[in-house]
Amino acid sequence: GEDLNEVEENSKDVIKFTSEKLSIDEVSQLVISPLCGAVSLFVGTTRNNFEGKKVISLEYEAYLPMAENEIRKICSDIRQKWPVKHIAVFHRLGSVPVSEASIIIAVSSAHRAESLQAVSYAIDTLKAKVPIWKK
Repeated sequence: GEDLNEVEENSKDVIKFTSEKLSIDEVSQLVISPLCGAVSLFVGTTRNNFEGKKVISLEYEAYLPMAENEIRKICSDIRQKWPVKHIAVFHRLGSVPVSEASIIIAVSSAHRAESLQAVSYAIDTLKAKVPIWKK
């Protein structure tokens, strides 16, 4: 077989804010690795109701420098807690219509337990700490 030591790959954290439609495929491709047997994804979408009101789209705004720093910190916390390989966090800003993704978080790891826990931690912490808000 191939010498596994030849498959060296630096871990990466990819963070992106965009007004474009988010692509689940693009985000998952960023974290896939031959060293990993698991890629876990969280996709947050706009639902058609909020506090009893009908919703057609939501507007997202972020305080960008701080939001990016907070997400970098979340990535670094994840790496201290779990042996994950790659992390990608994409957040859409501006108008996000019903059923479209406002956030995609993807994490790869050797085994599924770590990436599932990391993704759950990422979205919970992001919602609590990162200055992104719905209008």
